[in-house]
Amino acid sequence: MHLELLVNALVTILVTIDPPGLAPIFLGLTPGMSRAQRIQVAFRACLISGTILIVFALAGSAILSLFGITLGAFRIAGGMLLFWIAFEMIFEKRQERHEKSAERAVTADHISNIAVFPLAIPLVAGPGAISAIILLSGSFAAPLARMELVGVIVFCIAILFAALVIADRLDRFLGETGRMILTRLLGVILAALAVQFVVDGIASLEI
Repeated sequence: MHLELLVNALVTILVTIDPPGLAPIFLGLTPGMSRAQRIQVAFRACLISGTILIVFALAGSAILSLFGITLGAFRIAGGMLLFWIAFEMIFEKRQERHEKSAERAVTADHISNIAVFPLAIPLVAGPGAISAIILLSGSFAAPLARMELVGVIVFCIAILFAALVIADRLDRFLGETGRMILTRLLGVILAALAVQFVVDGIASLEI
């Protein structure tokens, strides 16, 4: 059961941050940069987004309590949000939204700060990923279990960093068709996980 929770957390986080989908956007945000500069941007973006997600993993329950929100209610709301993200992935809407965020960053002359915006926020540590982390933190309530969740986040961010470092090769390997197939497949998996979050949330509500 515990291994199942860890696998569920790994899949949920990886799908919401979507390393293969971010690779071509990362290339579009870093034109003309050397490989060393791209690695520096990727490292900074991963460090910032990873820190944000870890903070929500450790303090997510406290944040919910502060606003008087029960975990069951947040599971339902978060599950609905994740389902919408899954819908966007399946019907190619999420990639378009990410590309628009990237275009706004470029036109606003934020090239020197792209590691922060839009890479770290909102492309990696966006509403979907933050909601997923808070939802998952409810299943990792014990201190040791919470550290395991932090470990899963670090592992996922490391995978993201690797994907960004080899973004040019990954983009060539997958191609347009490969990215479409992978994104839709991940979207279906995320949709199923989102429905499970809603079901668990409804079951936990005291009516």
